[in-house]
Amino acid sequence: MTQVTDHGGGVRSIRVPIPDNPLGTTLVHLVDTDLGPVLIDTGWDDPASWDALAAGLTACGVSVAEVHGVVITHHHPDHHGLSGKVREASGAWIAMHALDTAIVRRTRENRPDRWFSYMADKLASSGAPEEHVAQLRAARTARLSTGLPTFAPALPDREIVPGELLDLAGRRLRAIWTPGHTPGHVCLHLEEIHPAALPGNGRLFSGDHLLPRITPHIGLYEDPDDATVADPLGDYLDALERVGRLNPAEVLPAHQHAFTDAPGRVRELLAHHEDRLTGLLSLLSTPLTAWQLAERMEWNRPWDQIPFTSRNIAVSEAEAHVRRLVKLGRAEAVTGSDPVTYVAL
Repeated sequence: MTQVTDHGGGVRSIRVPIPDNPLGTTLVHLVDTDLGPVLIDTGWDDPASWDALAAGLTACGVSVAEVHGVVITHHHPDHHGLSGKVREASGAWIAMHALDTAIVRRTRENRPDRWFSYMADKLASSGAPEEHVAQLRAARTARLSTGLPTFAPALPDREIVPGELLDLAGRRLRAIWTPGHTPGHVCLHLEEIHPAALPGNGRLFSGDHLLPRITPHIGLYEDPDDATVADPLGDYLDALERVGRLNPAEVLPAHQHAFTDAPGRVRELLAHHEDRLTGLLSLLSTPLTAWQLAERMEWNRPWDQIPFTSRNIAVSEAEAHVRRLVKLGRAEAVTGSDPVTYVAL
């Protein structure tokens, strides 16, 4: 697979591998500016990923040391992982939406054992069986006995403000807030004529918000210090509609490949989530916990073949969907249930 793709108009993408992940690679986009190259995302913090990024930049005719800035679509490690190393090598600034910067700051400050405890309690409250929760508690105990390493993603030094143009000399790149996958996820609209004169409004760097063939994970916004009952799926669907109305000529996502017809892809994703919500309503004719819902939902493989970590993600996605149904008045939590069960109205 070609490592570097030239999209024209001073925009290229570099395939940076994600170790042991079915997504395979992150597409790190390189945007030429009058003050030097700017990266949109950086890839996973891994030696092979770093080597791929450096080699890709060399193939583009620049070095890591020449990078002027880093714009992060969201805080996940396959997007933000190498940002600190890029900054160390080049002195580049790093920009991120304030809500995701807050998550980075919390990750740097919180003890990892507190996170393990929080997630174990969340899984128990979702109705996860004790044998599943016990694996998380055992992992916490094992890591404590050997010393828990500190996970310290790079703290950004610039804020991406939704609706405003980023400070990129010679380019018009506007931030579009698209929460759902994370609270501070942003897409970036390059407000310039498409280099191949494709019809539509410029180009959109879509991060994980809009992908050509897969649906991004929409789970809960996990924060041990915040008891707010968020509606991530509602956030995501609202942001999808905004992006559809933008009608970019081409979408440059962070995974898979560039594509056109953003409004068509938006319609497909809206229909997918509506079908899933309708299916959940049918399941909720009988009260079920979030875990029981996840067991019965359709995934890319049978439930008994889904590994431990992926089950945690699936339960989070199930709960995000049932929260949407509650918000819409189509389901409710059963009073007094423990763990909480939900039923259709």
